[in-house]
Amino acid sequence: MKRIMQRSYLVLFVALAFFAGICFLAFRVITENAKWVQHPFNGHVEASDGLAGAGDITDRSGAKLAYNDDENHRAYNEDAGVRESLLHVVGDKSMNISTSIQSMFRADLTGYNFFLGMGLPSSLKSSRDVQLTVDKDACKAAYEALGSRKGACVVYNYKTGEVLVSVSNPTYDPADPPDADTINSSEWYNGVYLDNVLSSTFTPGSTFKIITAAAAIENIPDIYERTFECDGSIMVGGNPINCTDAHSKYGAITFEEAFAHSCNVVFAQLALEIGPEKMKETAEKMGFNSDAVKMSGIPIAANYYEADGADENTLAWTGIGQGFGKYEDRANPLRMAMICGAVANGGTAVSPYIVEDDGSLMNKLGIATNKDGDTNMLSAETSMKLQQLMKAAAIYYDSSYGISVGNLPFCAKTGTAERGDGKDETAWFVGFTEDPNHPYAFAVVIEEGGSGATAAAPVADAAVSALVK
Repeated sequence: MKRIMQRSYLVLFVALAFFAGICFLAFRVITENAKWVQHPFNGHVEASDGLAGAGDITDRSGAKLAYNDDENHRAYNEDAGVRESLLHVVGDKSMNISTSIQSMFRADLTGYNFFLGMGLPSSLKSSRDVQLTVDKDACKAAYEALGSRKGACVVYNYKTGEVLVSVSNPTYDPADPPDADTINSSEWYNGVYLDNVLSSTFTPGSTFKIITAAAAIENIPDIYERTFECDGSIMVGGNPINCTDAHSKYGAITFEEAFAHSCNVVFAQLALEIGPEKMKETAEKMGFNSDAVKMSGIPIAANYYEADGADENTLAWTGIGQGFGKYEDRANPLRMAMICGAVANGGTAVSPYIVEDDGSLMNKLGIATNKDGDTNMLSAETSMKLQQLMKAAAIYYDSSYGISVGNLPFCAKTGTAERGDGKDETAWFVGFTEDPNHPYAFAVVIEEGGSGATAAAPVADAAVSALVK
């Protein structure tokens, strides 16, 4: 009797496991069927670049970025600069760029249907065109300004959420892609399938002082009445922290002046006074350590900040946008643009989107959109004070470096992040324009770019200048 019971339990366990497996397979078929059918190894779709009968992808003006030619092969914009600048947004036939429109929206483009499949005649297929929010000319301008440097440029409308510029380097021409051996052997192509706007994070350097400044405003009541002393360096935990320019000795300096001059000495002290708990709390209110926000359903890499358990020296370094090991600050370009957009927009970060119209009936009727919910990052009072700080910084940049952003009034923060691997610093330039007709938040990052003011700022200027023409 005991043996019969054991066998019965075994049979029951196997039956339940089999049932669970069938349920899991059914779930995968329902949720990932389009991805499986569209895979390049499928000979039926590979014969037509995996995009048989696919609809057009256009920019905000209706210019074609990708389309099918007379032989049903995928073709791209006639301008090589446009093709290369928008590779990571549009994608190519390889599907290696997983966040691209041709990967994420391939089923919509081709008219694949779970029940009807892909075998219908083209006249009966529900293939759809996809219109994007990007401006091809502005993307090309940003790409040309980046040149042969690795990095990213993103500009989005902080009132509507439209992503107008999204450029990532390294890139290649989707109409004439390099072969696998070239990509694997060339240093330039290292990371080429990664969209730096969406999927990469970088040490933010002094751009993180926007977050530290917000924490100071909200947690140090007399921050605007204080005068700090900067001798160019400060000892914290037995180790020196120098200003960005080691020869800078600002002397008596206010909070506003410390932000404009990006004084590490002052901001290291502020991080220590604010403390790890409030620093992390402010960072997380401003979107760090969260992957909740997406762009038209496309994942965006999360910003990272950690301060729990940090010693004084490490905490001070995190406050100026550096840190080490698990305490190294990391920031994504699009998310930094969102933070700047929140500062400009009274504390609310409008959710970014890049798909204006995916061709669906729900989208056309306005019942569904490709935009997620907005995020409240700051109080209106704090955002106003940050606007003033970033405006003072912009005035300093203009007077010292001649920085312009599309000849519009702007607020900004530069960043020069040390890499720690013997290579030149990572250059940042983030901010927003104040023109109500051109409400743009932007972020530019360049690996081994050196100074944010001289390397990254001209890229933002090129992108915004093209938008306002």
